[in-house]
Amino acid sequence: MEGFHTLTVTSTTANEIKFELPKNAPFTDIEYEPGGKNIIPLGCRVGACGACLVKITSGFEAVSRREEDEEAFIEILGHSGEEYRLACQCLLKGEVAIEIIG
Repeated sequence: MEGFHTLTVTSTTANEIKFELPKNAPFTDIEYEPGGKNIIPLGCRVGACGACLVKITSGFEAVSRREEDEEAFIEILGHSGEEYRLACQCLLKGEVAIEIIG
């Protein structure tokens, strides 16, 4: 679909699931897609709770830039490295694969 990108999600409790989301949609928008409810744990939706922590496994270049506040909070959660992100803060800009951590 034009203007849409694939977000591939894996977790310890679910097999690989693919979602088609519009360009610039937050990763957490999968909850509005068929089969997407409760796949990514959600809390505050503003990057303050850490419930939606994910690890980007491919497509780093197809995700919005990580801000300093998000990076600092992820370190407080005990993770470091650019692959760790808060799903509520990520905008989809291309094909991306993630693993649910939070």
